[in-house]
Amino acid sequence: MSTIRRFRAMDMFNFNNVNLDLFTETYDISFYLSYLAQWPDLFTIAESADGSSMGYMMGKVEGRGKDWHGHVTALTVAPECRRLGLGRGLMDSLEEASEKTYDCYFVDLFVRPSNKVAIAMYENFGYVLYREVLEYYMTDGVMPTENAHDMRKALARDVDKKSLVTNRRIVTPAETHF
Repeated sequence: MSTIRRFRAMDMFNFNNVNLDLFTETYDISFYLSYLAQWPDLFTIAESADGSSMGYMMGKVEGRGKDWHGHVTALTVAPECRRLGLGRGLMDSLEEASEKTYDCYFVDLFVRPSNKVAIAMYENFGYVLYREVLEYYMTDGVMPTENAHDMRKALARDVDKKSLVTNRRIVTPAETHF
């Protein structure tokens, strides 16, 4: 049994088990708190009946005009809690808020091309590869050495799914900011 609820500041003291994963980006406390302050309804946690953290999602909204969208900053589920539908539940919460609360055109996310399991999961949720972002991820903590897939899913506001069409398949990280 699990519950998905809004993240609280005290949850940061209880989610190390979730962050101990090769593909999970770990941030400093101020980064987590800034998301919690700016987008509390887009920062959710899945917890077990005993209150232990099973996974979490950090999201935000950004952009202008037709680029107004929800963004998945981080989605991670503890290894022992995978394949239980928690990723789907966390994604559903962000997609619903992006669509119904913020009236976004699409949701996007970045994922490492080497993370085949996550890519398959996102494709199963309806996300498509929009473009490649050169040298987005740091693998040694200093120099960017891995590209990112920029994946998107159109929401109801984008009736013609124009947010999924691009004429530039490869961009730099600087070209991804809205």
